[in-house]
Amino acid sequence: MSHQPLKLFAFDVTAPAHLTAGSWRDARDQGGRYTDLSYWTGTARMLEEAHFDGIFFADTVGYHDVYAGSPDAAIRDAGQFPINDPTLVVSAMAAATRHLGFGVTASLTYEQPYALARKFSTLDHLTAGRVGWNIVTSYNESAARNLGLGTQIPHDKRYDMADEYLEVCYKLWEGSWQDDAVVRDPAAGVYVDPRRIHPIEHKGTYFEVPGLHLCEPSPQRTPMLFQAGASSRGMRFAAQNAEAVFVNSLTPEMTKRSVDKLRTAVAEAGRDPRSVKVLALMTVIVAPTDAQAQEKFEEHVRNVSYEGALARFAGWTGIDLSSLDPDMPLEYADVDGSRSMVEMFSKADPDRTWTPRQIAEFIGIGGSGAVVVGSPQNVAAQLRHWQETVGIDGINLSYATKPGSWEDFIELAVPELRRQGLVRDSYDEKAATLRESFYGAGQHLTLADHPASAIRAGAPRHGSASAA
Repeated sequence: MSHQPLKLFAFDVTAPAHLTAGSWRDARDQGGRYTDLSYWTGTARMLEEAHFDGIFFADTVGYHDVYAGSPDAAIRDAGQFPINDPTLVVSAMAAATRHLGFGVTASLTYEQPYALARKFSTLDHLTAGRVGWNIVTSYNESAARNLGLGTQIPHDKRYDMADEYLEVCYKLWEGSWQDDAVVRDPAAGVYVDPRRIHPIEHKGTYFEVPGLHLCEPSPQRTPMLFQAGASSRGMRFAAQNAEAVFVNSLTPEMTKRSVDKLRTAVAEAGRDPRSVKVLALMTVIVAPTDAQAQEKFEEHVRNVSYEGALARFAGWTGIDLSSLDPDMPLEYADVDGSRSMVEMFSKADPDRTWTPRQIAEFIGIGGSGAVVVGSPQNVAAQLRHWQETVGIDGINLSYATKPGSWEDFIELAVPELRRQGLVRDSYDEKAATLRESFYGAGQHLTLADHPASAIRAGAPRHGSASAA
């Protein structure tokens, strides 16, 4: 069976540390340079030289404060804190590269669609069409409190709002401006022909946006759309809107179930199930031999902070294990949610009796993603297994140290992966935008069965704008 080469994205946050608890304790780790723009531009050049498809920025506008009812454990371990705004480093990274794409997480719960549409049009212009939006609705109570909501909007209602939010954005990106609206006619004294831009006149349940989009059409118009919702409601939203879906990936078997459900949901939404690309979260620990890779992995495990790992876990799941004996088998713990947690981890490894300490060690490297440890040949075999049996289209590559894990992967694993045809060895010079890098040169708009395309197809081509 022949497959397309796997898409490769580095996975990070604009923070000292991300999924690996205690990564900053490694003497070689450079996560503390997250405020240094030269670090980010250097990372971008490194990834482009290795022909990565892009870098994918996670983000949160809250902090982990569930563990022991306090943010202290997460703060001590730099658990996704402090954290800067990833949209503001992208332009500089784009200026340092020609092909690298940028997946940027932004929550639609805390910003009006009119403002967010402007932000992504601006980024799409300044990256020459290499930006994608990872759409999240935000789960974090601390974000809700600090951004004026008091408490978090209920889960399914957030997705109901998201449906309309995307409709507004599509109208702004695809329907407000005609392609030929910017005429730049000095003789006539007309820069933009007002007859060729149109108010979107949106009035819905949650949003009222009557006017014109602020930005002229960018190379992609709609940025490439990523989503990571795992709930049934989130999956339905992804099936309707996403072009690429980011999945957690504890084991191939668990991930395959999620991927199969997603592709079924995409088909039920009237779209081609293979058109939605799946990126799996992974951390790769590679060394010249399997034994050396295992030794490197165990060194990373020694740096894992028990409290830092469980502070992340509590933030992600809402389940606080701080009051438990670290070595008490979880099945005997009287904690809300422990039953579902036991089930999840039992599926991941049914041969263990899970304790809080084992959970901390398990998620301590790479969070809720698979950890692949081995020689270049072993890594290639494991990635091939994921591609062929799970049906993934690419990976979001997390790290145990930054940028060391990526440097090792590029130096040791990538040559073997190229030799086996698992990753590409050059860029397609005709594929200028991020969407084209996924779907081929000339793919200017989202695919024909996507709701944004319907809005573009129905957009007015003549007439005059109302007073702006």
